[in-house]
Amino acid sequence: MAALVLLFFPAAALAQTYQLSEVVIEGNRRVETSAIRSVLQAAPGKTISLDEIDTDIRAIFKLGRFEDVKAEIRQQDAAVTLVYRLAERPLVRKVEFTGNKELSTDKLKPLSALKTPDIYNPSVVDKSVKAIKAAYLEEGFYSAEITPKVEIDDQNEASVTFEIKEGDKVLVDRIDFEGNKVFTDKELAKVMVTKERWFLSWLTGRGTYQEEVVQNDLEIIADQYYNQGYVQVKVRQPVVTPTEDGKYLNILIEVEEGEQFRVGEVEVQGDLLKSREEILELVLLRPGDVFSRKQLRADVFAVNDLYADQGYAYVNVSPLTNIEPEKKLVNLKFDIEQGIKVHIERIQISGNTKTRDKVIRREMKLDEGDLYSATKLKDSRRKVNNLGFFEEVNISTARGSDEAHMDVNVEVKERPTGTFSLGFGYSSVDGVIGQGSITQENFLGRALKLNLSGAFGSSSTTYQIGLLDPYFLDKNLSLGFDVYKTEREWSDFTKRTTGGDVKLGFPVGEYNRAFFIYRYEEKEIMDVDDDASLFIREQEGTSTLSSIYSSLTRNTTDYRLDPTTGYVAEGSVEFAGLGGSEKFSKYILDYRHFFPFKWGTVFSMHGQLGYVQRIGGQEIPIDERFFLGGINTLRGFNSREVGPRVRRTSQQVNPNTGNIETVLVDDFEFIGGTKEAIFNLEYTFPLVKEMGVKGLLFFDAGNAWSEDQEYFSEMRYSVGTGIRWFSPMGPLRLEWGYNLDPREDEDRSKFEFSIGKFF
Repeated sequence: MAALVLLFFPAAALAQTYQLSEVVIEGNRRVETSAIRSVLQAAPGKTISLDEIDTDIRAIFKLGRFEDVKAEIRQQDAAVTLVYRLAERPLVRKVEFTGNKELSTDKLKPLSALKTPDIYNPSVVDKSVKAIKAAYLEEGFYSAEITPKVEIDDQNEASVTFEIKEGDKVLVDRIDFEGNKVFTDKELAKVMVTKERWFLSWLTGRGTYQEEVVQNDLEIIADQYYNQGYVQVKVRQPVVTPTEDGKYLNILIEVEEGEQFRVGEVEVQGDLLKSREEILELVLLRPGDVFSRKQLRADVFAVNDLYADQGYAYVNVSPLTNIEPEKKLVNLKFDIEQGIKVHIERIQISGNTKTRDKVIRREMKLDEGDLYSATKLKDSRRKVNNLGFFEEVNISTARGSDEAHMDVNVEVKERPTGTFSLGFGYSSVDGVIGQGSITQENFLGRALKLNLSGAFGSSSTTYQIGLLDPYFLDKNLSLGFDVYKTEREWSDFTKRTTGGDVKLGFPVGEYNRAFFIYRYEEKEIMDVDDDASLFIREQEGTSTLSSIYSSLTRNTTDYRLDPTTGYVAEGSVEFAGLGGSEKFSKYILDYRHFFPFKWGTVFSMHGQLGYVQRIGGQEIPIDERFFLGGINTLRGFNSREVGPRVRRTSQQVNPNTGNIETVLVDDFEFIGGTKEAIFNLEYTFPLVKEMGVKGLLFFDAGNAWSEDQEYFSEMRYSVGTGIRWFSPMGPLRLEWGYNLDPREDEDRSKFEFSIGKFF
């Protein structure tokens, strides 16, 4: 028997061939022999060369299951046997981490590409080490060391342990600039994502140095210059040096600003959908203006949307620039390739595990078969998002059956829309309260709004059931009802109400909606305080209300739960006198506007005017008058304690006559106004963006007046601050108001909280 072990192949031997009688595979325990044979060229009865055997060895290695592969040829008489001797890699049974304190094991496990059980692969271990190292770099631990240790038992099974030495977190101490004259150091540092450390860096992570983020900051800095016409600006790679104690890093960024350029000629060429003049009207960059890359992008989008809204989904608007350095001009030419018209073929919805497809489809501005429109796609996303049912709404497009057709993919991620609560709590208005409620904004997945609640507290008790269908009979028509019973104890009287309403709403144009509500209530004013004013005592007893309410609302905000841009304008009229004993007319105008500002902040202003009018000379009911003060009107004032007030009365026995007489006392009671005006200015800014926590600064002004007083005759003012949070229970408000001109009997400041919508 002769044996030949192929460890090295001399060049002269590569041409030698063998007629194989048998092919044997040895050493594999976990890998099936059939899986190995499937990658081999060698087979019984086949003539094979040494070169082909070498190729087989490489193919076995590529399986990634073996750490050693050898080939041996055994020849006995005319029989030739080819033997592949394999050494399997161990099976990974356990993956562990040691030394990690800053990053939890639960966070590190997904970063390891090693699976259990699986065959050990050194390249996979290297990949895992790089991923873990990157995670530590992202958190600012630049000295972190990750060392993999492998232990193999006699069963050829491996335990892999990543030994981690985290080291200290390195933060940025200072960011300096050189060569900048157009922008100050402060202005450039402000636009960077990388920030200098501060005293709360241990909590917020501010000051963490991340290479990728710094590289992106260089682009942001350059963009600031491009937007001011400095098209030849150069932002050098940063010089990063440790501080003397080695605890922190200093960053130096050098800038070569160059000269400022202006816009020269502005032209348009290519496939012109409209006249040259009409297209150029969309371009806001004009000859002589300081060149701005930001505005150039906006102009490209404007021209692009002109075509995309006419069905040209694949339009390509290329801004061609020609720089004239000697004149310091940038000539612009918009080259347009309109492509073909595209129709919507299919609208596919995914991710809606609860919400029915039709609830989403009816918010889409495009239907299957319509011409493509970029603006309508944007509006569709806004409308679906405004349903408030989803954490994420993504709308993308894909090629349809051919170039002339396009599919629209709507991907959503459901969010909880219903709550059930049973327990006790505390309200800054009602004191200690107990409550149980079921609310569902998306009842049965049909967008039905269900409210079933009960609450009892030290000063109020409420029971209510309500249902609203925003698309009654699958038409853009809202229909709903409420039935309720409340009892509320105020300082001078108690009010008990039993009633209900029927609601009807429908759209009026794109952003407008009209609502009509019929309301019927049976009321009782009781337990009137002995010292209450004559005005209050005269209203003691029972009454009925039968009214029709109408409103017209225009809402252009981007996200109705927490807007950042757009406005909400509403006008309403309520007429009471369709039967019932109460008669009045109430008019309210309300306007709120949101302005996005820098760094994710939002400025908003709100104004409201109200007037309630007598009908037939009948006194206006106490509960229909305007009472201001509190978190929803004028912060810093007690609830319902801004507006007209009268002195309380007291009944005393005249010692001279023995008669009971009513006399005025020093204390006041608030009787509400027939006129009101409220103005609120707010500035919100992110505190913990990931959690949806925002800070707030505000200024409030307003008052309520009696019939014989003029509007704005005596205004009340307050300022304050607060925190707003999209908590699991709903939008949470914690706000502190400071009364700028308190009366003797008023508190200087007031802290309040509420759970509900932000405005």
